[in-house]
Amino acid sequence: MLNFKNMKYSKYLFIFFLLFSLQSCSDFLEQEPGTKTSIDELLQNKKGVLQALTGLYTEVEANVRPEYYAVYADLQGGNLKYGPTATGGLKGQISPSSNLSLVYSFDDSAADSDFNMFYDTSYDIINQANLILEYTPALTDATDAEKNQIKAEALSIRAYTHFLLSLIYSQNYSYTPDASHLGIVYSTESIKSGVKYPIRKTAAETYSLIIADLKNAIDSYSGTSLLPGAAYTYFSKKSAQALLARVYLQKGDWTKAYETANEVIATSGVTLTSKESLVSEWEKADVPVSEILLEFANPKDTEGNVSTSMAQTFGYLTDTNFQKYVASNDLVDLYESTDLRKQLFLTKSLFTVVGGVQTFLNYNFTKKFQDNAGYVVFRLSEMYLIRAEAALETNRADLAMADINIIRARANASLLTNTTNLKENIFLERRKELCFEGFLLFDIARNHKDISRNDGCIATVCSLTYPSLKYVLPIPKSNINLNPKLQQNDSY
Repeated sequence: MLNFKNMKYSKYLFIFFLLFSLQSCSDFLEQEPGTKTSIDELLQNKKGVLQALTGLYTEVEANVRPEYYAVYADLQGGNLKYGPTATGGLKGQISPSSNLSLVYSFDDSAADSDFNMFYDTSYDIINQANLILEYTPALTDATDAEKNQIKAEALSIRAYTHFLLSLIYSQNYSYTPDASHLGIVYSTESIKSGVKYPIRKTAAETYSLIIADLKNAIDSYSGTSLLPGAAYTYFSKKSAQALLARVYLQKGDWTKAYETANEVIATSGVTLTSKESLVSEWEKADVPVSEILLEFANPKDTEGNVSTSMAQTFGYLTDTNFQKYVASNDLVDLYESTDLRKQLFLTKSLFTVVGGVQTFLNYNFTKKFQDNAGYVVFRLSEMYLIRAEAALETNRADLAMADINIIRARANASLLTNTTNLKENIFLERRKELCFEGFLLFDIARNHKDISRNDGCIATVCSLTYPSLKYVLPIPKSNINLNPKLQQNDSY
């Protein structure tokens, strides 16, 4: 559902996303107060389109990095819990974040959803991608290869954003045998074409459209990045393929999930971070781990300093300067003592008030997101885990075990010696390897598992039995009111 409050189009519609653009867009911002920029004027040449695309990436990053999305899957699934408040009158008290209190208790409200901004911003992003797709073919100062590259990145962003929306607002693909349950509104036209009142596609239709966009993107990449900065901060053919592998996994299309993940592993030019550098790679400031396929760049101020990062959600600086999200013991206890990934937790004893009694308790912060960490979108290890699961589901348990053992050997964990309970081992390996990267709740749902948050849960509801209507969030009521055809999720 588009944000219809912003959908009245005129020739001189102000393109607000430039307000969120990187410094390269500053020439468009330096205008007289109150002036507006025509879409036609802005997107008539390659420079304007590329600046719009840069601004689009900035808004995508700003949609997934903030607390509400960055912690959602891990908090709901039980990888995260709340630690004590660092300072002030509530120092030592443990309480849910006000931004996620309803979501945390599986009681989000359609009237005032904790995810209102995520929903609206996601469709703003999609609209902006559609505008770029509509104007790029007519560019006269761009080569065909350049236009194809722009098209490919815009399609990838459109598919990625729709996919995130489907995870949050639509039940997992196998919720019904034929995926005939509600998916999401899939938008392929900008608001320039006029106000429309779309219906939600089925889950099957939603995934078909996501896959079609990604296949189109993959076929269109020219291989030459047109935007400034590190190539790993923008969508590429390899990261679009990684997204496609993830989509196939979520869909349960095991043959294609295997083939696509295998293609990324074989042709991306990226290799797994070594055992020897696994911990130090995550501890680096400002630079991603070596096996990264895509990491959205941190916003920077006018002097080039990082203005915000994942550390604002997960960071620890001192005993009086830290964030509230810490790893649950449910997660930490899954690691063997020899597992190098256990070293990626920073254990601190912090002042805590328990039942009115002042004490000190140990909390485990993740080292993955300290020191100006960017938002990790795709890593190569995920591709090995996708390939493993797909191999198991296509009756190749030996290949599945081999891939799991690659990841476990890299982590210095004991190797699996037989395929007993391999499905559960894959689930747990994903939980350990990909923790805090936005997977657990969706892995739980697609495996038809119950949610059980045992350690440190302070929500009014800590567990859910699958299937549950509360595995998805409500469509914001403001959007329902503006589109009479937009159907609300059951129970909201």
